[in-house]
Amino acid sequence: MIVPAKRLDEVKEYYFSGKLREVRQMVAEGKKVINMGIGSPDLPPSQTVLDAISGSFTDAKAHEYQSYQGLPELREAIAAFYQNHFSVNLNPANEILPLMGSKEGIMHISMAFLNEGDKVLIPNPGYPTYTSATKLVGAVPVFYTLSEANNWEPDFEALEQQDLSDVKLMWVNYPHMPTGAKGSKAMFQKLVDFAKKHNILLINDNPYSFVLNTDQFSIFQANGSRDVALELNSLSKTFNMAGWRVGMVLGNPELIDAVLKVKSNMDSGMFYGIQKGAIAALNSGVAWFEKLNETYSKRRELIFKLADNLGCTYDKNTAGLFVWAKLPAGIANAEAYVDSILYDKHIFLTPGTVFGSAGEGYVRFSLCAPEETIKEAIDRF
Repeated sequence: MIVPAKRLDEVKEYYFSGKLREVRQMVAEGKKVINMGIGSPDLPPSQTVLDAISGSFTDAKAHEYQSYQGLPELREAIAAFYQNHFSVNLNPANEILPLMGSKEGIMHISMAFLNEGDKVLIPNPGYPTYTSATKLVGAVPVFYTLSEANNWEPDFEALEQQDLSDVKLMWVNYPHMPTGAKGSKAMFQKLVDFAKKHNILLINDNPYSFVLNTDQFSIFQANGSRDVALELNSLSKTFNMAGWRVGMVLGNPELIDAVLKVKSNMDSGMFYGIQKGAIAALNSGVAWFEKLNETYSKRRELIFKLADNLGCTYDKNTAGLFVWAKLPAGIANAEAYVDSILYDKHIFLTPGTVFGSAGEGYVRFSLCAPEETIKEAIDRF
């Protein structure tokens, strides 16, 4: 038997990979399962975006290998997007690197900056890929707890009490997934000051800024951020392009060059037509965001009703594609509770423990289901 690499001993199969396999089996058995666990937009991109990709197929360079750095006009569109929405000025020539989804960027950044044994500050609760990427490169996760009492923001006093001597990198994610906490400019400034003090590379993962959110924040709005920070962003949630795999990493040229060294050895450039569609998406007007959020707002109101039926409590003043809800007192195991709903009501939700130990006692509802489907879920209770 060929033995897998030891690095795989440190990581598990992604929760949703295994759980969706179980859901598919239930569907194959004739059960009508409502999937409210995954943040995969069910709505299409705009017609302008679809026209851009289909219209690109006959371009002379459409089917060749593309630049590792993406089309110049894509980088220019990203720069204009950040200027228009975040008031952040980026040089498209050397401060922007398009990615095949921001999840790719998490691994690339980890490979570019982490040596074996380096420590990485990871939010708890937080996106599980931060932990798995850290372990895959032989670095050491160090979890910092986020709490509802502190609005799911870092506790800087607690962070300062830790041994930070071997910490190389810190992941943050605002608007936060899974809780929907929005963050603030003041919080980002504290993060940048903390990173500079301890010589830590700070990465903000920022794909949810435009979903049910009126205030857009970037880590680069903080003074001194260019010295210590990178930012990831994605078109998946904002423009309903999750399967297209379009993201970006932003930062100063030296940091971007390090990521490019990894990326250029991992792929051969993004498909031309997808880049053309991404350019059209980034040039969308305000009407696109208003229409998208009108839809998600209606769905969220229904999710609140479903959460009420389960006796959950939640914060209505959050952003992003999810509702993060606290389970009723007396439910000790979120994962077992979610499984009971799956097997009894055929509704798939996400237990908070997927995102870390601090997620125990919570459940996450996705807004990526039509209103009629959410109403059916409510009726099942």
